[in-house]
Amino acid sequence: MNRDPRDRVRALFDPGTVRPLPGDDDGDDGCGVLAARGCIGGGPAVAYATDPGRMGGAMGAEGCARIVRAIDLGVRERAPVVGLWHSGGARLGEGVTALDGVGQVFAAMVRASGAVPQISVVLGPAAGGAAYGPALTDVVIMSESGRVFVTGPDVVRKVTGEDVDMERLGGPDPHSRRSGLAHLTTPDDEGAVAAARRITTLLGGQGELRPWEARDDPELGGLLPERARRAYDVHPIVARLLDGPGEELHPKWAPNLVTTLGRLTGRTVGVIANNPLRKGGCLDAAAAEKAARFVRMCDSLGVPLVVLVDVPGYLPGVRQEWDGVVRRGAKLLHAFAEAVVPRVTLVLRKSYGGAYVAMNSRALGASAVYAWPTAEVAVMGAEAAVDILHRRKLRDGPRDGREELRRRLVAEHEREAGGVGKAVEIGVVDEVIEPDGTRRRLAEALLKAVPLRGDHTNIPL
Repeated sequence: MNRDPRDRVRALFDPGTVRPLPGDDDGDDGCGVLAARGCIGGGPAVAYATDPGRMGGAMGAEGCARIVRAIDLGVRERAPVVGLWHSGGARLGEGVTALDGVGQVFAAMVRASGAVPQISVVLGPAAGGAAYGPALTDVVIMSESGRVFVTGPDVVRKVTGEDVDMERLGGPDPHSRRSGLAHLTTPDDEGAVAAARRITTLLGGQGELRPWEARDDPELGGLLPERARRAYDVHPIVARLLDGPGEELHPKWAPNLVTTLGRLTGRTVGVIANNPLRKGGCLDAAAAEKAARFVRMCDSLGVPLVVLVDVPGYLPGVRQEWDGVVRRGAKLLHAFAEAVVPRVTLVLRKSYGGAYVAMNSRALGASAVYAWPTAEVAVMGAEAAVDILHRRKLRDGPRDGREELRRRLVAEHEREAGGVGKAVEIGVVDEVIEPDGTRRRLAEALLKAVPLRGDHTNIPL
């Protein structure tokens, strides 16, 4: 794609709808920023683009003021705001004046946070102040040529002695796998702009649940493996529940938990699902933070949530404790307990321990909680529970009959504490439903819930 901001903006908007904002003479006045309004997917939107052809896209006071006006316009008109980033940061020649302008951009982004969707597309280096701009928005998309870092390789080499290039320092791979900054990455600029259009349409034009049709219920019963301990990929279940494939955010960061935006019978929803194919579906520090960020974004923008649960608990270990699994896990508890959007939970196979609570349990305010017939809700799995509850009996029993005793105790524990009977009895699970009727029941539950929206910003957790 051409580096000219005018071409980039035209590729973002629907054909023939681009209109420069008042006071913007098509971005050719030397300020280095083009701002425009138009339509994306038929809905109104506002966009701004830095110009890498002018001082490497560095932002001066006037360019920053133009971005601020664009963001404020989006808030006034309740329209999504898309930023196309390719900038070296603040203009050195303007000194503190440029720094103040960058700060004004940050303040405008925070004012807009939670009020309108903000999407950033990084199409080249975004350094210094231009690195924090995308990070303050709701969704960050990086093309293969995108680079995000506070200080470039030369400074890093001089200060720390580390020899690193721009791609390894701040390219799509480290930001999609390790830092969690990039929600989506694409192989080229065209793909990044196309992804921005899809995300903008999902968040800006959320639609409504359409009348139910019998053909809308897909077959889901055969997607779980026959053996309860066997791992499986949750993506096919998510895909069948949604109208289409949806847009998975952060697919490479904390892949043991899936976060996807899509439509359920015409209405945009956010899906959160444990993925047993990765780490057995355990929650860990990164997954908890990823989910918390997604919950807060959906709540602030009024996107209902569907939570698919198959979780054996939190991942144990010294590394997890040191990585802040308690602190970061608390973010997920807070996010769900604070959320007011309709949110429905479905237990697919198992929901154990503290992770049961964290995955949108009734205690945290779920609108409805369902479970499939073979699901289990418990403090822990039967075998682990027996090893703790009957440790002495197992130790003192005859050695040659110890395994048989253990199997019998496990079977007894499963009968008494397994399944979802107790959970239904006390009301923390509303109903056990059949897999092949799931999509209809989820849609009905969302339709019955009060369509509220969180009154808070979307701080970048």
